[in-house]
Amino acid sequence: MHLFTDIRTLVLQSLDTLVAERVLPGGLEMRNVTVEPPRDAAHGDMATNAAMVLAKPAGMKPRDIAEALAGKLAADDRIDSADVAGPGFINLRLSAETWRGVIRGIVAAGAGYGRSDVGAGRKVNVEYVSANPTGPLHVGHTRGAVFGDALASLLDFTGHAVTREYYINDGGGQVDVLARSVYLRYLEAHGQKVAFEEGTYPGDYLIEVGQALKDKVGDAFLDKGEQFWLAEVRDFATDAMLEMIRADLAQLGVEMDVFYSEKSLYGSGRIEEAIAELRSKGLIYEGTLEPPKGKTPEDWEPRVQTLFKSTEFGDDVDRPVMKSDGSWTYFAPDIAYHYDKVSRGFDELIDVFGADHGGYVKRMKAAVAALSDSKVPLDIKLMQLVKLRRGEEELKMSKRAGTFVTLRDVVDLVGPDVTRFVMLTRKNDAPLDFDVEKVTEQSKENPVWYVQYAHARIASVLRKAAEAGISADDAVLAEADLCAISDPAELALAAKLAEWPRLVEIAAQTHEPHRVAFYLYDLASEFHALWNKGNADPSLRFLQEDDETATLAKSALIRAVAVVISGGLGILGVTPLNEMR
Repeated sequence: MHLFTDIRTLVLQSLDTLVAERVLPGGLEMRNVTVEPPRDAAHGDMATNAAMVLAKPAGMKPRDIAEALAGKLAADDRIDSADVAGPGFINLRLSAETWRGVIRGIVAAGAGYGRSDVGAGRKVNVEYVSANPTGPLHVGHTRGAVFGDALASLLDFTGHAVTREYYINDGGGQVDVLARSVYLRYLEAHGQKVAFEEGTYPGDYLIEVGQALKDKVGDAFLDKGEQFWLAEVRDFATDAMLEMIRADLAQLGVEMDVFYSEKSLYGSGRIEEAIAELRSKGLIYEGTLEPPKGKTPEDWEPRVQTLFKSTEFGDDVDRPVMKSDGSWTYFAPDIAYHYDKVSRGFDELIDVFGADHGGYVKRMKAAVAALSDSKVPLDIKLMQLVKLRRGEEELKMSKRAGTFVTLRDVVDLVGPDVTRFVMLTRKNDAPLDFDVEKVTEQSKENPVWYVQYAHARIASVLRKAAEAGISADDAVLAEADLCAISDPAELALAAKLAEWPRLVEIAAQTHEPHRVAFYLYDLASEFHALWNKGNADPSLRFLQEDDETATLAKSALIRAVAVVISGGLGILGVTPLNEMR
């Protein structure tokens, strides 16, 4: 059930009638005709731009089209009024029975309400987190993990075939640093005093790893040069870090479908294959780059490198894929990795990166466009920084990590539900202040509590109805007489519920799961406002003493609210509570 789609269908059918009656010429393109909520709610329930977008191709004045179309729309039982505004917009007010129909439809559909097939089974790869396997996930990774996971759920909710993927950056020099750091902890486990030099990882999280290495190999690596132990310790340490990362993600309720190793690209021929593909398209050449803009480094000198013509796909400069010494640049395995994604048959790729990867966006999009012949879009979402605070105090360090606040620290402080919801209370490209005191308050200022409280209040009402002997299961509510739903506040709440399928589709199309969090907060606000009105006006209370028909009608309304809140929280990965503790 998608009321906005239904009313748009009515608009298109009415336009077809006007064409048949020769009020409008035939052959008009209707694709840009929309039905949306008006900018000002006082103007009506919905508005259509049909007259505005068809006026020029029809060779008519917008208002003439609008007046003819409004007459057709007003004849439909679902429409109370169709008023022409301004140069030709049509504002629609829907009947009370239409809103009651929304309530019935939601209760009947249950968890399926709002789901759609707009994705048409398109295969989408969502890559997120992808932190270096050198330590626990920090608060910045947490935001990316929540965003990516919610986006994947949102796409699944709207009919996409989604793969959640973690790219393990285990091919660079940072894993050698990890191995050396673990070796120091290994020496400590043998009772030796060690010094962590700058560039190593001194966090306490490696103490257990060093001990585990000792348990495995005993004293085999003592007093040995790193040529004897580096490769083995690197693999051991990387595996240990990945186990830690998986455990961190599990704390947040995040499960990946694929963990893809960067290291697997080296020596497998896959990097060479990807670069050969670009070369076959005339996009690889030997050349010299211009010096960096601004102040040129003293040690900069022009040198011939193997370059990718990324400027042909919107990048600012061409990008090196091989250094003058014949080794691959960091960009080369990333090209190969995305070539692998394209080869796996994905219709769309989404990468969730940290804010510090902004300079990587154009080159990565250029590579995917080149490799896929511009058939596979790549959307890169940059996650801005998170400031973790306790009131006025900024939290900057973790006892466990030594230099930063970890994901586990945040979850331990406020729980996974609060963590996930709050991380989605800002758009991904906006900085986020996360106040651990504020987000645990029981007030309207705490959005996750406010939404969960709405769901818990509804569950409480329905329990009390059952205790009063009123059978309020979904099958009964879907068939209930809803005439008692007539107050403007009740109908406005039903109208808000009708926006859910449209909101979900827009959020999926724009890759913006924060829209779901915003909507849920607004829906909860309208529910709580209606609850409060019931305190002053007994006729608005959800349980109507000695009037089972009215109680069932109002129970159906709030059950519909609970269905939507539960569905929305499910997308965000947050638990819909039945009671608050």
